[in-house]
Amino acid sequence: MVMAAKHSKKKKQTSLAPEPKPDAAGIDIGSSEMWVAIDPDRDERPIRCYGSFTEDLHELADWLKDRNIRTVAMESTGVYWIPLFQILESRGFEVCLVNAHYPKFAPGRKSDVIDCQWLQYLHSVGLLSGSFRPPQSICEVRAILRHRENLIALAASHVQRIQKSLNQMNLLLHNVISDIVGKTGLAILDAILDGQRDPRTLAKLRDRRIKASEENIMKSLVGDYRAEHLFTLKQSLSTYRHHLLQIDEADVEIKKRMAALDSRCLPAPSVEEVPVKRGPGRPKGSKSADSQLRTELHRIIGTDLTLIPGIDVTTVQTLLSEVGPDLSAFRSAPAFVSWLRLCPNNQITGGKVIATKTQPTKNRLSHALRMGAQSLVHSQSALGGIHRRFRARLGPPDAITASAHRLARIIYHLVSTRKTFDDSVFNELEKQDSQRKEQRLKAQARAGGFKLVPLEA
Repeated sequence: MVMAAKHSKKKKQTSLAPEPKPDAAGIDIGSSEMWVAIDPDRDERPIRCYGSFTEDLHELADWLKDRNIRTVAMESTGVYWIPLFQILESRGFEVCLVNAHYPKFAPGRKSDVIDCQWLQYLHSVGLLSGSFRPPQSICEVRAILRHRENLIALAASHVQRIQKSLNQMNLLLHNVISDIVGKTGLAILDAILDGQRDPRTLAKLRDRRIKASEENIMKSLVGDYRAEHLFTLKQSLSTYRHHLLQIDEADVEIKKRMAALDSRCLPAPSVEEVPVKRGPGRPKGSKSADSQLRTELHRIIGTDLTLIPGIDVTTVQTLLSEVGPDLSAFRSAPAFVSWLRLCPNNQITGGKVIATKTQPTKNRLSHALRMGAQSLVHSQSALGGIHRRFRARLGPPDAITASAHRLARIIYHLVSTRKTFDDSVFNELEKQDSQRKEQRLKAQARAGGFKLVPLEA
């Protein structure tokens, strides 16, 4: 006897039929060799090996062109794929950049020949999907911005080396000054390297904004000056300043690349038209230092995303460099959130959900949105209230993911429609939450034999 299903409601099914691609090739990328496989019917030697020099890559492209290959699949391993990708794309090939995790588990032993054949087979039967890659103009901004992040990390490492040299001489300046590379810290370090050893003279270089007293600074500057540690201090400070100069040069280059991008906001907003986003301690009527960057991002993207609580210019700049101002490559907001790995990865087998954990990712935009979501815990906006409710119900880690998910959906909607963020749309959600709280309190009162009476106005 066949049992009837408990739920007669049919689930929405989508067609997953793959599209065959007989004119496909597969390439196994390496640092010194490129193994290429095509359909055996198109050449007597369907598998060939080419070098990684530029001439070899052009020869590879010529061979694929002669064999009427139109689409090529390759793995995105390291940075070795970038030169070949750009050459093939400029020659008119449809290049499918595949996540290295997808074509795994090829049958047989592991070798470069089997890998390229397996890539060619999977791509020819339509079982591979390409990774998202923004336009070349956005890739240029992304490359420089990522290089700038590396420079900041290098500069921070040399600040640690400066502090180590001071510790070895028992100069505990960092115990009384929070920023040893600020105005006061740099002035004292330069004086020490110029030969000044008197703590009182060094303490007089204290800026008036420093909270530590001059006496405490004097105590922290009494130490055991050693020539070897002064040498390492001098080199670390010099390298730190060199990285700061490189960061300034990167900023100029990024600004130049961003100025060349097309405007999606017509007419382009001026600095005066962009509202100031205030923070704690900012005087009323003052312009923030990043107002020009906000204006430029507003012009390129078409809307001011910094009006969203938890989103600052750094997050918007990361969005521009990692995705670009056009999100049409993602068919919907759920697809965009899925690409960011901010949604549950439901694993279903036998009609049961066996796993829902979010997949790990190194996506820079995803991490930036998580940082923005984490800052909502003290926000007095509607999004801040939603995050705190997530936090109470799910716990801090899952609440950050859920709030980042919501921020990503809001960004997708605003960028796609070029609308301005309006916090009033959350008023209905706040009203519904208040009603739920009231009903819950009334139910608890009835269970205890009490009755809630509203206060008179």
